[in-house]
Amino acid sequence: MTDTEVVIDAVDGKAGRTAFVDLGRRFSAETPNAVPQLRGEQMELLDPAKNPLFDHARVQLFIARRGGKAVGRIAACIDRLMLEMPPEQGFGPGTGIFGYFDAVDESVAKALLAATESWLREQGMTRVLGPISLSMWEEPGLLVAGHDQPPTVLMGHDPAQYRAYIENAGYEVAKRLYTYALDVSEDFPPLVRRIVKSGQRNPRINIRPVDHANYTQDVRTVLHILNDAWSKNWGFVPFTEREIAYGAKKLRPLIREELTRIAELDGKPVAFMLALPDVNEPLARIGGKLFPFGWITMLRWLRRPRSRVARVPLMGVLKEFHNSRLASQLACMMISAIREDTTKANGTQRGEIGWILEDNQGMVAIADAIESEINREYAIYRKPL
Repeated sequence: MTDTEVVIDAVDGKAGRTAFVDLGRRFSAETPNAVPQLRGEQMELLDPAKNPLFDHARVQLFIARRGGKAVGRIAACIDRLMLEMPPEQGFGPGTGIFGYFDAVDESVAKALLAATESWLREQGMTRVLGPISLSMWEEPGLLVAGHDQPPTVLMGHDPAQYRAYIENAGYEVAKRLYTYALDVSEDFPPLVRRIVKSGQRNPRINIRPVDHANYTQDVRTVLHILNDAWSKNWGFVPFTEREIAYGAKKLRPLIREELTRIAELDGKPVAFMLALPDVNEPLARIGGKLFPFGWITMLRWLRRPRSRVARVPLMGVLKEFHNSRLASQLACMMISAIREDTTKANGTQRGEIGWILEDNQGMVAIADAIESEINREYAIYRKPL
């Protein structure tokens, strides 16, 4: 072995996961505009004993070394729920994924992707999609446009050169995802305001915030609507009951009444919109480190998470109302209520919606109606094995 040879090691166990996470944090610290996340949270996501993703997924972590130094990483994953989805929705039988992709140069990237493809092929997979780290509900896609600004909460951020590394390895774009930004310090256009006022006059419609006294039930309601609303979307994988409980617990510190709405029709929950304050703002200040003093910053922020930016990562309307005027009206009413409340309560200046699939005509139409503009583009790639 020479000092220039790239060696790929499969790693597992706590020591392997620790090395994998710490390597990713090194890459993040060296990437302009990236925001280091909390190390403990990253460790938990890769711990089979804590993350319910592992109830239905097998994951293999790889670290690349050159001359004894770690120079890249990647994760290969086979998710049983993905395999059970219809192929026309993106996944389906024979589909594996890769994620948590980092490499110092193209030769390392090539070796990492080859190792992942080999492992997936040995497990009987016939195609690979990625990067998806390690769920569509976590960080899907490679950032290909919008590198000039830091990411918002729960969005990934990748060096610009990774695009060439992946495309030169024979991958092609399977789907593009967009995020949309807008100035929320100003009211929405007249058309949207008229739609909202019309809904407010409808006695059948009730738009309410999450009730923290019934938090668990409300979050379960939201995620069950999501499972129904997104069930025909490209890339959809349903939340399991354990994942719903896990998600409710993890999101609780960020769920704010002024940032979440549930829409009821004749007393029945039929739609929701979830916005989150941008926790990346305080995380950037502490460098993703709670100790020795970062926990003070985070505790103060969580008590009153004033944020210049709020992101809408999730919204949904029950399938029975898709492609109806009611669906658009409920969406406009919820986002209008959130805009008004968060600007007053938190001093929020900018909103971000997404990600949104490039061909999701309904959501793109809503983004256009409120005069938001694409600020980031992510790509999910595919390759036959």
